[in-house]
Amino acid sequence: MTQIPAAPLAGRVRHARPRATRRGRGRPLLYLLPAAAVLVPLFGYPIYMLGLLSVFDYRQAQVSGGEPTKFIGLGNYATLFGDERFWSILLQTLIFAVALVVVTLAVGATLAVVLTRAGRWPRLLLSLAAMAAWAAPAMTGSTVWMFLFDADLGLVNQVLGLDGFNWFYDKWVAFGVIGATVVWHSFPLVMVTLYAGIQAIPHSVREAAWLDGASEWQSFWRIILPMLRPLVTIVVIQSIIWDFKIFTQIYVMTNGGGIALQNSVLNVYAYQTAFGSSEYGLGSAIGVVMTLILLVITMFYIRALYRTGERL
Repeated sequence: MTQIPAAPLAGRVRHARPRATRRGRGRPLLYLLPAAAVLVPLFGYPIYMLGLLSVFDYRQAQVSGGEPTKFIGLGNYATLFGDERFWSILLQTLIFAVALVVVTLAVGATLAVVLTRAGRWPRLLLSLAAMAAWAAPAMTGSTVWMFLFDADLGLVNQVLGLDGFNWFYDKWVAFGVIGATVVWHSFPLVMVTLYAGIQAIPHSVREAAWLDGASEWQSFWRIILPMLRPLVTIVVIQSIIWDFKIFTQIYVMTNGGGIALQNSVLNVYAYQTAFGSSEYGLGSAIGVVMTLILLVITMFYIRALYRTGERL
């Protein structure tokens, strides 16, 4: 009986493995094709039109057909980057977004720890209250909070005895009220995510820390939080994306950006420029800049997700 040489057979096996590996790596892309077929046209066309309008001098006269559309290239971007108001609003947006992320993370993490210590019924009531805040539409929540802080009929003024006090007159007080509204909408996601992460930590790890004499704060800061770092990274980046593009709460509660647009962020500024001043080209340029910034943040978000998957 003729024997097959071992070396050629081994060679064939070695060559077959990379081919199977490449085929296996390409399979997830096939599963993404149906979603891509819907999402790429849905988001691709508006982004294309946004970029196209940003290189034209497109105003109300061009919309109504009274004057021809003028191609100005990067003229809108030059105007935008040369405007001190844009840089001021960009800085204001970044500061407001960072403050919201910090407060949201602090509130969500604190309540997540409370959930691990609370009894069955308090935990259920807190979870239901958080989910109600999460499920409330931004428009509805903003309107409710606006009435709570109303100068004449607001419950807050009646409780504090501040008759006629306008919470939305001062720039930073208005930002504080708006920030509280945004945090009220956002903290449930952080709370539930971190609570699930804490529950996934083996009880023996926490018990060992208690036996070693670690306090609740030391146990959370030195043991639980480092183990939750991948989840915290994802939650923080996701919160930055949401808070950077905030629009509804500010527009509703300050009636379009406050006195002299003192409470504007980039999204509100783009809306007011495009639809308030009918400078659609310049407003589109602001939208393109925001999109690029969010794409950079999203890249960090995807990278964090990938690293979390590797660790899990």
